[in-house]
Amino acid sequence: MESTLVLVKPDGVQRGLIGIVINRFERVGLKVTAMKMVLPTRELAEKHYPLEKEWYEALWKKTKEGYESKGIPFKETPIGIGTRVRNGLIEALTSGPVVAVVVEGNSAISIVRKIVGATNPEKADPGSIRGMFTTDSYDLADRNKRAVRNIAHASDSPETAKKEIATWFTKDEINRYKRADEDIVN
Repeated sequence: MESTLVLVKPDGVQRGLIGIVINRFERVGLKVTAMKMVLPTRELAEKHYPLEKEWYEALWKKTKEGYESKGIPFKETPIGIGTRVRNGLIEALTSGPVVAVVVEGNSAISIVRKIVGATNPEKADPGSIRGMFTTDSYDLADRNKRAVRNIAHASDSPETAKKEIATWFTKDEINRYKRADEDIVN
């Protein structure tokens, strides 16, 4: 069994989508083992979005490819783009309440990411949370100098999930129990 972190971001909370988001995970047989509403501090948001060289480089490469595919010159450095994007993410995450949830189940990380949908709402499958509930885009966010409003965050790997869960929850806040349908679903 895997555990993963899901955050219903301030835009999702403000739009009243908490129950819909969580329901999508429960409907496929995943189990909620921890949940709380938090008004993140800057310190918590910085811990969630740590300064990591690999993240900066991957973001730079992805952004450069996106700009070049549109024929737009791109001259930012990995540190420049990474700092700008990280600051926008921190500002967005601290802009209102967040619902932090630990979800557990077989292949929980990949299943949750499919349900949540692509980070860029324009590329999210129509039935995913982002595909159903947002029409934001990187272009619009860039023009407005803000992070993309895409409803939720979902951990992308077992290593990231472990770090993120520890950032938002203590071990005592994570519950162990058996769902009534667990033997059928898993």
